[in-house]
Amino acid sequence: MKAVILAGGQGKRLRPLTDDRPKPLIPILNRPIIEWQILWLKKHGINEFLICTGYLKEKIMNTLGNGKRLGARIAYLVEEEPLGTGGAVKNAEPFLRNEEGFLLLNGDIITNLDPTRLYDIQGYSVNIALVKMPSPYGIVKIDDSKVVEFLEKPQLPYWINAGIYYIKPEALEYFPEKGDLERTALPRLAEKGKIKATTYDNIFWKSIDVYKDVEETEKHLRQHNHLEE
Repeated sequence: MKAVILAGGQGKRLRPLTDDRPKPLIPILNRPIIEWQILWLKKHGINEFLICTGYLKEKIMNTLGNGKRLGARIAYLVEEEPLGTGGAVKNAEPFLRNEEGFLLLNGDIITNLDPTRLYDIQGYSVNIALVKMPSPYGIVKIDDSKVVEFLEKPQLPYWINAGIYYIKPEALEYFPEKGDLERTALPRLAEKGKIKATTYDNIFWKSIDVYKDVEETEKHLRQHNHLEE
């Protein structure tokens, strides 16, 4: 099994942290996001990685090397110009077309969900991980006009894209040469009925988009023994 990590973005909302490093190298408890990802996936039997890089690519390559330090095998695919998430995957097609399937994930996610559940994909071309949407604000519960409870950022009854997919190579024909898969390939595949949804509840998932996400993730890791079950 091969995992493809999309690590080419600039992470503009995390500046100045990303002025001199790509987003996947932002440290979470002194370990870069992308290392957390590799170690998490290794726990589930994935040891081979293809990293799609662009912005400050040399820093990712110098940090991870060939993966030996982490007990993994790592190869790189460099974008000379930004291709978007869909274009990055399409660019990797020559290295993926002979795979039975591959895992694809955004390079800014920290989670402990079980990716092997995504391999159950009969009749579909893509299996997408969905997680519960957290409220960005605290919730106030009222009874008539009386406040009865305050809930700090509870999970809402909605599902969101976790940025983690299991993909069969047949789906790559829907991916653009340039553009984001969320706006191009995924809508087209959904129209054809080719996407399966796998929902995850009672797990940790965080996309590192702003500095507050770094703080909240570090707090969780300290409290839950580094995402170990």
